[in-house]
Order: sequence, then structure tokens, then C-alpha cells
Amino acid sequence: MKIYNEQIALQSQKPREVFNITTRVKAAAEKSGAREGIAVVSSLHSNTAVIVNEDEPGLLEDLAEWLQEVSPVRDNYRHLGRFDSAANVHFQGLLLHHQVVVPITEGRLDLGSGQAVLFVELDGLRPRRIVVKIVGE
Repeated sequence: MKIYNEQIALQSQKPREVFNITTRVKAAAEKSGAREGIAVVSSLHSNTAVIVNEDEPGLLEDLAEWLQEVSPVRDNYRHLGRFDSAANVHFQGLLLHHQVVVPITEGRLDLGSGQAVLFVELDGLRPRRIVVKIVGE
């Protein structure tokens, strides 16, 4: 079994931003040489997320609105003022999750025709790191 690690560095330019990192994950899978296995894509930040979904602007706008509805800004969070990121952003990260697992078959990521690996910045304007770990043969 082979294990290959790679990091992706990103710099967000907006407080909320979505990056399509599919090409970079595919490149890591190819570099690993794994024909069969999995790609684990994991953010190293609690106020970000990694998801698999469509990279469609309307859907991503709807996602941002939904996150605000489910976990709105409030002044009664105990986390408020103690750290540089608001509690509602951390809850949004929990909803979306910090990592995804994508199968690799015959050397390719098993993604549907409309699916993409997306890094979701929830509280941006800072550098970010994502780990891509390929495990396979």
C-alpha cells in the first residue's frame, strides 16, 4: 500500500469564498501513482470546510444564504470576542465538515459528472492549508 501526502496552500481574498480544488486533488492522485484507493482531503482550519458538490454559482450563493439562516451572527455566543472568528462560523464549518473522502479507481477520482471538490472559506482574508492524503495501491 502506498501513502502519498501533499499540501495545498490558498489565500482567501474575501470573508466567504469557494475554491474549486478538484484539479489539484486529481494532480496529487496522479503523482501518488495509486491505481485503486482513496483521497482524503482535509482542511487544517476550524472555520473552513471541504465538500463535494456542484461548482455552480447559484448553488453556492444559496449555500451561503442557507448557512447564514442555520447559523446566524448573534451577540450572545460565549465564543464572541475571545478569538478572531465568530462562533457561528465554526458551527457552519461543522455543518459542512472539514474533510471528504473520494474513491480512486483506475487512477482517477470517482466523481460524478457535476461533482467537484470544493474548499469553502467561511471566515477569510488569511492563508489556508489543505492536506491531500492518497492511500492506495
